Amino acid sequence: MPNKKYKIAVVQVSLNDIPENNLKKCLKWVSDAAAKGAEVICIPELYSAHYFCQDESTDAFALAEPLYSTSFTAFSALAKELGVVIIVPFFEKRMAGIYHNSAYIINTDGSEAGLYRKMHIPDDPHFYEKFYFTPGDIGFKTFPTNKGKIGTLICWDQWYPEAARLTAMQGAEVLFYPTAIGWHPKEKDEYGEKQQNAWMTVMKGHAVANGVYVAAANRIGLEQYVPGTDGIQFWGSSFICGPQGEILAQASEDKEEILIAEVDLDLQENVRQNWPFFRDRRIDSYEDITKRAR
Repeated sequence: MPNKKYKIAVVQVSLNDIPENNLKKCLKWVSDAAAKGAEVICIPELYSAHYFCQDESTDAFALAEPLYSTSFTAFSALAKELGVVIIVPFFEKRMAGIYHNSAYIINTDGSEAGLYRKMHIPDDPHFYEKFYFTPGDIGFKTFPTNKGKIGTLICWDQWYPEAARLTAMQGAEVLFYPTAIGWHPKEKDEYGEKQQNAWMTVMKGHAVANGVYVAAANRIGLEQYVPGTDGIQFWGSSFICGPQGEILAQASEDKEEILIAEVDLDLQENVRQNWPFFRDRRIDSYEDITKRAR
């Protein structure tokens, strides 16, 4: 019988430009989360390095990993040791000239439960991801694990209701969003509150519209690696919400933290019975959703 309740966690940490240190740090924080009772644990987007997409440099491609190398080996061993599911976002080198922003979903026995490649790739000032990442080509997926059915999307994916819907339609109980998002320091006073509120609101909306739990794991800290720029101040504020958008746990803007909340599948079913959005979808009238515009 599947678990009716299980505990999920997101880890909020600062990261730097030394991959070995970031790996060691995240392994420890995942272990700490498991010690607190977490059974499915997610770390932030591109955990192994500073956010290198602040400029366009071919030097950063050296940070990429082939499949099943450093990150998989380390977190697979830890998942097996602790008996937990771990979501590990990493910079994937698929072949020469093709790189992805990806995430492993590692099962409790250390095996791969699935792989996700980020589908929506942004190109904004100091978020120059189109220079580095080929859009994902394996679609939106829900991954059955030994703890529960989980969906993983990555950062910019979090703004798209289609991504959340297509993942939830496959049976996801939780949508995890490993994230690297923050303010341009000069814009924070004018736009910061609106930007941050929009970020949280859209994901809470996905929880409500799909009757799922949502968990976002962001990084923290000012990362200023590009000369002549103010860098990016990552705003933390990682959170977990329930299937009605209710906040179950929320982190600060500037502290390293572990957030833990319980997934209750009976509650989820009750919410969907009373708010039957899937039942009332007009699938006969949605053909135009595949068009760019009308």
